Amino acid sequence: MNDKPKINDVVLFNVFGKSHDRFDFPANIHRVTSGNGGETFLIIGSEKTALYDCGMAYCGKATVKNIKDKLAEQNRGQLDFVFLSHSHYDHIGALPYIRKAFPGVCVFGGEKAQRVLQRPNARKLIKELGTSARDLFLPGSTEEIPVDGLGVDIVLHDGDEVSFGKEKMVAMETKGHTDCSMSYAFEPARLLFASESTGMLEIGETVHTPFLKSYSDAVNSMKKCMAYQAEYLCLPHFGLLPKNFNEQYWEMLAAACEEKLAFIGDMHRQGLTDEEMLKRYVDKYWDVRMEEIQPMDAFLINSKAIIKAFLKAV
Repeated sequence: MNDKPKINDVVLFNVFGKSHDRFDFPANIHRVTSGNGGETFLIIGSEKTALYDCGMAYCGKATVKNIKDKLAEQNRGQLDFVFLSHSHYDHIGALPYIRKAFPGVCVFGGEKAQRVLQRPNARKLIKELGTSARDLFLPGSTEEIPVDGLGVDIVLHDGDEVSFGKEKMVAMETKGHTDCSMSYAFEPARLLFASESTGMLEIGETVHTPFLKSYSDAVNSMKKCMAYQAEYLCLPHFGLLPKNFNEQYWEMLAAACEEKLAFIGDMHRQGLTDEEMLKRYVDKYWDVRMEEIQPMDAFLINSKAIIKAFLKAV
């Protein structure tokens, strides 16, 4: 029997030494996630409302219901903005459902994301991976995985600001995971929604370095986010860290970068083939509980890209 906490458990007991609610946000921010695979947060500003990421397509209808229920609870009727962290299927899949439910919503994202989401091949892959996730998380479901409606309306660059009234969202370009990865600082709360270019916690105890495009870009993104000195740090696929854990997280991320660089560099020096390196990588880093977040085929696609990105830095 596996008595370790599940990835999607709200309260985690490992790493932190005591119970921690990773969705207990400051300001007026609420988790509206439905289903496994990708987090979605609703931000209620003094004048405007926004969504940070959208989650997967297979649970898009349930996500929309969660958003509408929370807006009604807050006496709000409209979703004004969506901020996309990047263009991957588990972060943007439900966007077509959200656009249909809130026709006037404005979607913000990176310049590269805007271009990527216009490409037929990218949309095809998003649909394929979204379908795979549906089949894993909702076996037997025929829920549609739409791609019409995927897109960025307004491109944000480093330092651009979007007003919520008394609050604002500040864009930070943080390449590494993808070339379109964005982090966002919500002020005045000094809450940083960090991108996957600055790592993530897996199983609540291990720091993962999902740098699919560039190791060096990811290191620069990590330094940029560290320099912001956020009071609250929200990690992708996880939620909020305890405030007194922020500095330790950055130390753990730096150590994880060095460890993975050494591991992949050692495989390279041994002259292993791509297939052999992939097998060793999966043996070392895959945990069956990760299926709560992503299908195995998505993990394999990402693993190949990570190995390639790290090899460039060896």
